[in-house]
Amino acid sequence: MPLPFFHRTVDFRFSAIKGARRIWTIPSVHGEADKLKTLHDSLLNRIKPGDRIVYLGNYIGHGPQSAAVVDEILAFRRMVLAISGFQPTDLIYLRGQQEELLQRVFQLQFASTPWVVFEWMLDQGLAQTLESYKIDAREGLNAASCDTNRLARWTGFVRHMVARMPGHDIFYGQIKRAAFTDTASPTKAAQPLLFVNTGIKTDLNLDQQGDRFWWGGDDFQTITDAYNPFTRVVRGYDPLRRGLYINCVTATVDNGCGFGGSLACASWMQDASVGEIFEA
Repeated sequence: MPLPFFHRTVDFRFSAIKGARRIWTIPSVHGEADKLKTLHDSLLNRIKPGDRIVYLGNYIGHGPQSAAVVDEILAFRRMVLAISGFQPTDLIYLRGQQEELLQRVFQLQFASTPWVVFEWMLDQGLAQTLESYKIDAREGLNAASCDTNRLARWTGFVRHMVARMPGHDIFYGQIKRAAFTDTASPTKAAQPLLFVNTGIKTDLNLDQQGDRFWWGGDDFQTITDAYNPFTRVVRGYDPLRRGLYINCVTATVDNGCGFGGSLACASWMQDASVGEIFEA
């Protein structure tokens, strides 16, 4: 029985994947633009019309090249769409922890304790993201310890520095919370897949997950039953960094990119089985 979510009006926070021949998933990049470019070069030789590409979030943060990663994603998008048979909806981008942190810094002036919150965010990887956009985090700390008006001016400056990079503000504004192979249409997938950034809580509907998509992943590998109506849940980030892991009902594609590991790419077939896996 499908979840109640699938009977509601289309929710644009999620992306439904219809009629995919094969789905390629790219996990957390964490500011490693060079590895992403190498992976893209390999992927370009493998993809065919009918394929979909799902980026599983955490493009930025921790690594030194966050802004360059977004540039590479946008450049690769243009290359794929130049291939006959590919459509804009064939490339799907999910929000990760790091993208959520960047969005929250835009509204830092509304936090009850801005300085405490901002310091925590910097420790989670935001510092490297801000640096890649040529933003001095120390100025943010100073502003967060002052009055709300000064902090609002600084967060406005952050928005400006991101928006001055061509396409970046549009990219961050379009990323989705999760994606799934279609479960509702006449051509629905027989073995549906769900794609998320970090985790889910299996006793909640999809539209009730909230921040669990980004912060609920520590116990992901202990899930033993399929998350109805999906055959398998695929994620792109393991906060405990245990490496690539696949079982009957879940899969973790993350291989530690941004923390000394490689950037993996895994493909998924129509029956929810894993296809080719390669690394950069």
